[in-house]
Amino acid sequence: MKTGPLLIGVSSRIYTPGSVGINAGGIWTKNLHYLEQSVAHWVLSGHAMAVMIPAVTRDSIITRSDLDLDDYAATLDGLLLQGGNDVAPESYGETPQHADWAGDRVRDLYEVELIDAFVRAGKPVFGICRGLQLLNVMFGGTLLQDIATQRPASRAHRDGSAFERHYHAVELVPGTRLSELYPGVQRGTVNSLHHQAIKDLAPDFVIEAVCPEDGMIEAVRRRGAGYVAAVQWHPEFHVPGDPVNFDDTPLLNDFLQAARDLRN
Repeated sequence: MKTGPLLIGVSSRIYTPGSVGINAGGIWTKNLHYLEQSVAHWVLSGHAMAVMIPAVTRDSIITRSDLDLDDYAATLDGLLLQGGNDVAPESYGETPQHADWAGDRVRDLYEVELIDAFVRAGKPVFGICRGLQLLNVMFGGTLLQDIATQRPASRAHRDGSAFERHYHAVELVPGTRLSELYPGVQRGTVNSLHHQAIKDLAPDFVIEAVCPEDGMIEAVRRRGAGYVAAVQWHPEFHVPGDPVNFDDTPLLNDFLQAARDLRN
């Protein structure tokens, strides 16, 4: 049996020089694979270690065959998918309706392989924001490329001037695992940083939370054996002890407990 703290793999965020909408402050020539501090600290708050898993991009010195993701899945206890760039419409059989919505196809392919490795190894997978969207796509669902364009009657789910301080209500679906983690809680307030969302839900997924104002899907979980779950908001931005925002600690603890149970 393994000893020591849980080791949670975190998928890399990728900066490629010239990426639309990303200002890297003068870094123009280097591909960067990075882990956001807030995500690492969220994992650490559960007394687990965050281990970033490198990606392989078009310009990498090594090839995809040099990076055995099965080894990571065998060694690590779980996988956390960070937020970030849009999922490329090509990943769910569409073409971008606007140049700014082209997404990151390279990252999609990398993360799909990563998710597949962890699922085959029976390790838990948890997705944040883009992570929810990619999981839905990987298992057969589709996305709205832009909520404001394709669902104009919906509320605003992103405000660039407020970023993580843009909030809306979330309603838990009774009888789901998520509702079990929050006994007696029907609604909460979460941050909202996304302009894309689930359109068609993946066949094997259940909805665990929605935005009550427009019905947008805010949390999902895969049926059957294993642990695959995700939320549309960013739990890593929650301020501990904040009485207004949804307390994401039970979410983290449930994910880590699934990893701990497998290890033991």
